[in-house]
Amino acid sequence: MTENKKAIIVGASSGIGLEVAKLLIAEGWHLGIAARREEPLQALQATAPERVEVMAIDVTQPEAEQQLMRLVEKLGGMDLYFHTSGIGKQNRTLEPDIELNTVQTNAVGFTRMIGAAYRYFAEKGEGHIAAITSIAGTKGLGPAPSYSATKALQATYLQALEQQARQRGLHIRFTDIRPGFVDTALLNGTFRYPMLMRPEAVARDIVSSIHHHRHVRVIDVRYRILTFFWRLIPNCLWRRFRL
Repeated sequence: MTENKKAIIVGASSGIGLEVAKLLIAEGWHLGIAARREEPLQALQATAPERVEVMAIDVTQPEAEQQLMRLVEKLGGMDLYFHTSGIGKQNRTLEPDIELNTVQTNAVGFTRMIGAAYRYFAEKGEGHIAAITSIAGTKGLGPAPSYSATKALQATYLQALEQQARQRGLHIRFTDIRPGFVDTALLNGTFRYPMLMRPEAVARDIVSSIHHHRHVRVIDVRYRILTFFWRLIPNCLWRRFRL
């Protein structure tokens, strides 16, 4: 039963986060939704005002953890924390602002928010943490160095926390969501990405993965095949691979 379940979604203003929020609302969940700007969240809140709480949270700011806890309090608790906040750009000339901003959001901000959710669930005694990482963390991608590096960090961090939780006897579930290219604002630009997926389809897969308590989910089968073969390429060949 999901009618009394409570979820926090950070990064719910657009793209995958927005679509997952819509599906959970339709299932009867109570939601706390957050993003850097409140305005885009208010339209979603209007669809179920009695079950949706809104808060502006910038994961790169030190106060983000305290804001998350205030949102949890407004919601009356949290059973699921879903982290979809992230940025990424191709950076073939290694512009420093792009690299450092990506690290601040995808590494520092991710660690801050996932850590806060973990500590909350450790105290509560149970919970579920799900997060969007990426197939980009499978190998170091030359066109997007900081993006692929931070996505590898995210996947490793979730794996480490899952091991720690088990060793501590904590009933915390983890779901690492690794999509391929998704047709969202994150990929806006002149480059044409292959095998683009619709965010609505990706969101349905994510919600199903959460319900089925999957540990790692690569979306979809084409990307599962692709990443399988990526892992088999030795580094001496990978560094010559043209992307």
